[in-house]
Amino acid sequence: MNVYSTRVVTLLSKDSFRLRALDCVYELGLPDCYLAAGFVRNMVWDDLHEIWPPTPLEDIDVIYFDVSQHDSGADRALQSKLCKLMPELNWQVKNQARMHERNLDKPYISTLDAMGYWPEKETAVGVRRVESGSIECISAFSLESLFNGKLTRNPKRSQCVFEQRIEKKKWLGTWPQLKIAKAVAV
Repeated sequence: MNVYSTRVVTLLSKDSFRLRALDCVYELGLPDCYLAAGFVRNMVWDDLHEIWPPTPLEDIDVIYFDVSQHDSGADRALQSKLCKLMPELNWQVKNQARMHERNLDKPYISTLDAMGYWPEKETAVGVRRVESGSIECISAFSLESLFNGKLTRNPKRSQCVFEQRIEKKKWLGTWPQLKIAKAVAV
């Protein structure tokens, strides 16, 4: 684990709410499954801005990868199970093995690969409880920009989509020290 992944795990270990959510998702036993996006990103940005209590989460993104499961109804059934475990949360479960169709991308090969297509690099991070009880953290990109308070467009997505998400999500209002990274030629 690198220094940034270790910092994510340290922050999680202090957050009983997020630990409980990790345990609920672990109970499902889904393949290549993580709690992702704002679940981790917002926690880091709250820490950088010294916000306590944590900023409320709009939803809880649960992502997994199962090529044998083609029915989106399975995702809804999983959401229902999670709602019984933690009904106060807006669970959003998505099998990343199907998401390439919605996004008009080539087929993804794993959860991590799918995250590599998300609009902001700082969102493409996930955590999960593993069998030993420890927490694993993955990211499609370096976590350095997340901990440096940056918002970086993924070059696989348009500038327009990136800007629309920043405006819609109101990230700069919630976390005013964030900086939009300069576009890098690819």
